[in-house]
Amino acid sequence: MKAAKDKDAHFEQSVIGMRRELAGKIADRAIREGDTPTEIPGLRLYRRSLTTACTSAAYEPSLVVFVQGQKRINVGKTIYVCDGSNFLLTSVDLPVVSQVIKATEKEPILGLLLKLEMPAVREILSQQEFHLPKESADARGMAVGVTSVELLDACTRLVDLLDAPRDIPFLSSLIQREIVFRLLRSPQGKHLRAIATLGEQSHRTAKAVEWLRLNYAKPLRVEELATMARMGVSTLHHQFRSLTAMSPLQYQKQLRLHVARERLLNDGLDAASAAFEVGYESASQFNREYSRFFGQPPMRDIKARRVAGTATTSN
Repeated sequence: MKAAKDKDAHFEQSVIGMRRELAGKIADRAIREGDTPTEIPGLRLYRRSLTTACTSAAYEPSLVVFVQGQKRINVGKTIYVCDGSNFLLTSVDLPVVSQVIKATEKEPILGLLLKLEMPAVREILSQQEFHLPKESADARGMAVGVTSVELLDACTRLVDLLDAPRDIPFLSSLIQREIVFRLLRSPQGKHLRAIATLGEQSHRTAKAVEWLRLNYAKPLRVEELATMARMGVSTLHHQFRSLTAMSPLQYQKQLRLHVARERLLNDGLDAASAAFEVGYESASQFNREYSRFFGQPPMRDIKARRVAGTATTSN
């Protein structure tokens, strides 16, 4: 019994040591606040030294490995909390509201983000024996898992490649394949497998999600969306909500509001112009839904975000 406890304690210390090592490597390279692009295709490093207000974002299929700090992500009414021991797997495009809830200048939140390409996932699936569980029909578009030693090791080697740029073209793709393999083998891998497997209901639902993401400004006709996914309307509603934690209408609304907020912030549009660009026919309806979702009217919200951004920059 004592030997088993000693072994577990040694293993836990090893995992903690690996996290600290990866955190140090990310901190050395992610000097600026926010995302830092790298020379490795699809890889970005992340740092935030302060907690943040709730921020809307559009997450694409990706893996985020956290090694320090804590972040909360809201998808519909589902809440995910990630800390330095977790990874976040997103397998479809999702509008989210996220917030850094634990970060300081001394111990910032640190992580890496790796974009996932579904053709590459399918190619790995075609070469390996992955048994799809029956519950894959109710796959979720987002899942949180505990980062394994093997996944930490592969991520550390990927970040180390930044010190050997000549090796990136050959070795980065090999290490990224290993990372995808580790994900597929994890308990959360069933969600990614279901989305990537052709013919699965989750895969067909993901196609409907993709169409809605690309055509969010168009009127939503659920019957046409169901036909596109080759399923009945009630089945589509069930599968869509399982995958995204939202109905198709809620997904469209949140995506419209997110895009409008970014246009207001980055392009200097007025509220009415932003509303019509993302598909609203009524500016007053847009203002009501925006205020309900973000907590205050559009222009007041944008002014507050700009002030907060200036304060963060000055720090």
